[in-house]
Amino acid sequence: MRYFIELSYNGTNYHGWQKQLNANSVQEELTRCISILLKEEVEIIGAGRTDSGVHANQMFAHFDTEKIFDSDKIVSKLNSFLPNDISVKRIFKVREDTHARFTAIARTYQYFVSNKKDIFNQNLHLVLKDLNVERMNDACQNLLGEQDFTSFSKVNTDTFTNNCDITHAQWKHEGDHFVFTISSNRFLRNMVRSIVGTLIDIGTGKIEVTEIKKIIEKKDRCEAGVSVPAKALFLTQVKYPDNI
Repeated sequence: MRYFIELSYNGTNYHGWQKQLNANSVQEELTRCISILLKEEVEIIGAGRTDSGVHANQMFAHFDTEKIFDSDKIVSKLNSFLPNDISVKRIFKVREDTHARFTAIARTYQYFVSNKKDIFNQNLHLVLKDLNVERMNDACQNLLGEQDFTSFSKVNTDTFTNNCDITHAQWKHEGDHFVFTISSNRFLRNMVRSIVGTLIDIGTGKIEVTEIKKIIEKKDRCEAGVSVPAKALFLTQVKYPDNI
C-alpha cells in the first residue's frame, strides 16, 4: 500500500531535502522517524529536492508499507519524534501508481525580499536599493510558457531536459516586503534563486527589462544574475491531479 505524507519544514538547519553523506537532511530525519514507528525500514520519496537552507510550507512524500495503522495516531507520534523544524500535517492512502515527484503537475515557490532590516525575521533577503516592481513584472512576462531555462540552472546536473513550463511569475509589494511568486510544472536546480537575482538586477536598473529574453536565449548560466540566498525561498504548494 502506498501512502502520502504532507509536511512542512524550516530548512535552515538542513542540507536540503535529499539524503547526503555526512550531512543532515529532511528526508533522512523523516525516514528515520517513520521507520522507528512502523518498526520496518521504509523508503521516503519526496515531491522534489529543495536545496540547502530552502524551506517548505507544503511538501509531499510517499512511502510503501503493508502495515495497517491509524493515520492520526502516527501523525501525532511523528510530530513528537521529529525535530521542531519539521511538521507532518497528514498521512493518507493513495493509488499504488501515484508518485510524489512524477505525478505532481505543478509546484509554486515564493521568495521574500525586504529593503529594511528585520532582525526578527531572518528568512528575508535584504536589498537596500530601490526596486521597481513594474520593471520586474514586465520582465516576468518573458518567463512564461515552456522554454529552455539552462541560463538559470546549476551546471552539470543529472536532469534529462532543461525545459520548464512556467505558468505564473509575479512580484507584489506588500509593506516593507517584496514577494515573488512563481509556478511551473517543474524547476531546475537553483533556478528560482537565479531568476530572482536577475529580476532584482532589472528592478534596481542594473540591466534593462529586455535583457532577460536575451539571457534565456543564450542558454548560458554566466549570462544570468547571481543566485540570491536560500534562506528567503519557500516551496509553498505542490499540486496533483484529483484522482490520486
